[in-house]
Amino acid sequence: MEPIFSRRAIWKGILASSCSHFLFAKGAAAASNDLAARLADYASSLRYDDLPPSTVAAAKAHLIDALGCGIAALDEGPIVAVRELSGTANGPCTLLGSARQTSVEWAAFANGCAIREFDLNDFYTGHDTGHPSDHIAACFAVGEMNGNDGKEVITAIVLAYEIMCHLLDGPSLRARGFDHPAYSLVAVALAAGRLMKLPPAQLAQAVNIALGAHIPLFQTRSDTISNWKGMADAEAARTAIVSALLAGKHISGPSPIFEGKAGFMKVVSGEFELDLTGFGGKSRPFKIDDVRYKFYPAQAFIQTAVPAAAALHAQIRGAKIKKVEITTTKSAKDVAANAPEKWAPTTSETADHSLPFAVVRTLLDGRLSVHSYAEGKLRDPKAAAILKSTTVVEDPALTAMVPARATNRIAVTLEDGRTLSEQRDDLPGFPGHPVQRSDIEEKFESNVGDIWPADQRRRILETAWSLEDQPNVGSFMQSLAITGR
Repeated sequence: MEPIFSRRAIWKGILASSCSHFLFAKGAAAASNDLAARLADYASSLRYDDLPPSTVAAAKAHLIDALGCGIAALDEGPIVAVRELSGTANGPCTLLGSARQTSVEWAAFANGCAIREFDLNDFYTGHDTGHPSDHIAACFAVGEMNGNDGKEVITAIVLAYEIMCHLLDGPSLRARGFDHPAYSLVAVALAAGRLMKLPPAQLAQAVNIALGAHIPLFQTRSDTISNWKGMADAEAARTAIVSALLAGKHISGPSPIFEGKAGFMKVVSGEFELDLTGFGGKSRPFKIDDVRYKFYPAQAFIQTAVPAAAALHAQIRGAKIKKVEITTTKSAKDVAANAPEKWAPTTSETADHSLPFAVVRTLLDGRLSVHSYAEGKLRDPKAAAILKSTTVVEDPALTAMVPARATNRIAVTLEDGRTLSEQRDDLPGFPGHPVQRSDIEEKFESNVGDIWPADQRRRILETAWSLEDQPNVGSFMQSLAITGR
């Protein structure tokens, strides 16, 4: 079977090699042009006809992936709470998986939280890692409010991915104590404003308002990780939509928001220049083609560790584990094995960002699922004992394989004297291992197979794969209703 879309430099962007369109300027003068205005011009100029078939296919695949993640999470406590709150607002936008409607900003927030809840949606890694499919809920909410068709929403999704990924290739916000949803503010403000058909000047003001009003802190992903980890991007989307609505009413924001004396570059990111001539369009490839899928509910750098641990589980066959050594890349160690909480997580949000916990849980159970983070699993004394004898080390040779590979190697020493080892370098989406349409549909089925009946799943997939033919995305959102909700 042919890949659903073409693959160029897979995982391009994990190291500085991905930042070819950025010029970092330590102590240099501010950029000569207003970046918000230039991004607005790009957003306004992008057309559906600029998107090659492979990019359209990628947008639809990421949509299907995000929908499956969101529907699977609707009964989780934080999502139930958010959806209850959304009922306090009235509007024309559909809550995912139901016929209920709410305001555009609450639909974007509630649906975005659901998509992100299990940490199973897509990711892109530049100097920071982000989840561009967090923006899909916002595009559909605004599209439903405005009566946009499928082509317009696909273009907005591609635009949001393009802006987000290029910014992630730029300055690391994490290194300066800020969180990547700051970049989401820009991406969603432009995508939402484009769907609202704002002219470039108002698109720029949407960016100005969004960035000026909401800069998130990296504490969201530090120490013990809370529910907010899965909600921060959805909140950025909600803020960005409101910013676009305000700009549409000719409300202005602080400017120049990037280059100003107390602007984003001075206070948050550091000085940089962004070369928009490298952005997608006019035969140039789009960033959405480089965004990776997750096949396990865990942080991005943990993904290859899960099948390695599952293979070891089959060999251990119930024998007692004496110690575990995980050899990984610098990025994985810095993000997923960087604090004592990662060896004794007390929340599911900390656990799904813990390389040692994910490995030990998979060694014991043979698989990693959303159920791996249940309270009983977090308090399991057997896992706790193994975690105390688990170490994580960086191998510079593995780090050097990035971005072509994101390797994890696991060595297990058993009480019976055996030492077992497994290494995994890639998953679907890596060089030589392209994602197939069947991979996307299989993951979708695993997420929603016991929620929607088979005929509804088939109709949803058929509609999603032909989204460009839909005259109004609102009817598609309504088709996602689960019986009884």
